[in-house]
Amino acid sequence: MMNRRQQGFTLIELMVVLVIIGIASAAISLSIKPDPLHRLRKDAERLSQVLQIAQAEARADGRTITWRADTKGYRLSRSRDDGRGLEDFKEDPQLRPRAWDTTPMQVRIEPRQTLVLNAEWINPPLLVLLSDGQHRLGLQRDAAGTLRVVSPP
Repeated sequence: MMNRRQQGFTLIELMVVLVIIGIASAAISLSIKPDPLHRLRKDAERLSQVLQIAQAEARADGRTITWRADTKGYRLSRSRDDGRGLEDFKEDPQLRPRAWDTTPMQVRIEPRQTLVLNAEWINPPLLVLLSDGQHRLGLQRDAAGTLRVVSPP
């Protein structure tokens, strides 16, 4: 009888290799820290979406909406229908007050310090600068109201 030579790997050998690869990839993924610029960009993109929704709401409703931010988060408000006090959108899932993913966040608005959204279709350009202390990103609005995330100079 001829003695056949073994070709290929056994199931046990393949499983051992897969376990080693799994342990190595888990160790690598745990050692990688999240990129702070990625979190800052995520905050800027989410803010862009929220401001576009708020702008559409201001145009549809006719009442101005004011955006305010601090190091912990931001909120939108407008005057109530009855004219008494401010409505802060706490119950609105899209316009509710939000916390920044990147904290503490430094926020600066150029050319002014208050961002007001109104029913006008043409607005003056502005730049909202977001910074985590190491990185900076801007949210730029052109005259047509289009918002985009930019790297400030």
